[in-house]
Amino acid sequence: MSQALKGIRVIDMTHNQAGPACAQILAFLGADVIKLEEPKGGDVARTNMRDKPDSDSLFFLILNANKRSLTLNLKTDEGKDLFRKVIAESDVLLENFGPGALDRLGLGYDALSKLNPRLIYATIKGFGTYGPYSDYKSFEPIAQAMGGAMAVTGFPDSPPTYNWPAIGDSGTGMHMAIGILAALQQRHATGKGQHVEVSMQDSVVNLIRVSLRDHQRMGHPPPRSGNQLGRTVPGTTYPCAPGGPNDYVYIFAQPQMWKPLLGAMGREDLATDPRFATPEARWENRDAFNAIMSDWTRQRTKHEVMDILGAAGVPSGACQDTGEVLADPHLRAREMIVDIEYPTRGTYQTVGCPIKLSDSPAEVVRPPLLGEHTAEVLASLCGVSADEVARLKKQGVV
Repeated sequence: MSQALKGIRVIDMTHNQAGPACAQILAFLGADVIKLEEPKGGDVARTNMRDKPDSDSLFFLILNANKRSLTLNLKTDEGKDLFRKVIAESDVLLENFGPGALDRLGLGYDALSKLNPRLIYATIKGFGTYGPYSDYKSFEPIAQAMGGAMAVTGFPDSPPTYNWPAIGDSGTGMHMAIGILAALQQRHATGKGQHVEVSMQDSVVNLIRVSLRDHQRMGHPPPRSGNQLGRTVPGTTYPCAPGGPNDYVYIFAQPQMWKPLLGAMGREDLATDPRFATPEARWENRDAFNAIMSDWTRQRTKHEVMDILGAAGVPSGACQDTGEVLADPHLRAREMIVDIEYPTRGTYQTVGCPIKLSDSPAEVVRPPLLGEHTAEVLASLCGVSADEVARLKKQGVV
């Protein structure tokens, strides 16, 4: 079955997480993603986060499925020439180098768009290519701090708190994927490519827009509220059996769900309790209700609570640890957690494609070994023979 992005070729020159995550989602959707790496060592993530001797790191593997690997030394003239030939046959270039790095190599947007006017040149930067912070470097925590996410995360008596889900990195990657797809769609009408830019700070700001609304609504920065969502009761986490560090369940019952919640708990008597008669009363007496709710949840496991309340139509979710997520039968059924065999490692678990297309379902293909596809890519896109590839390899060009 044909994939949605079949026929689109992406040159992935990125490292760390934001760029590789963007390229991987495009690869899941059928694009031919060619990961361009240095001949010696390749992407630093292959080795600098290595958890198993003589194998590429899991960090690299979970971000580079469904790609091909091409090695080129762009510090050599022959390497640059081959790169330009590859770009001439490609649709998208994705890069997240430091400001001006590719321009200094003569491979910036202006130069490459003249070579290939249909090229989508996609740039990920910490703070973008213009603005007062454009020369500053960034990583995930920096983006969260500067985007306002840390200030609204944590409990009232805690300092601003780092959010482990990578909203700055993978969040930026998903924003960039949208930008690339939009540019490809516009190219159908204009025949021209363009420069697409996404900054990590911009992405985080986009993801915390509700908190920015709260600031304007209240007239001051919203306080950190821990796990409490708004003024809804129940609307937080509750402890469950057997009492381990992750034995909690999140319960969020809107006003129309109040009576179904009480029925599921076997506490219909609370329906006539004046302390809980209205949403406002429940908020004012939240400590009393949360104690009742906690007494009920402590007698059950988090998944039992979830099943009971789910059957009653009350939203709830077990606070699953990472091991439980990897083993979750629902995620397995949806192919969001899959097993992959990698030559130097054996079997490992990774995340599948979260976008489900009825006519072109995604398949997860193992990540490439370093330079695994160099010969076939150069042969198909540049007309380079096997003997020539051998010479280039000997000279350190590929």
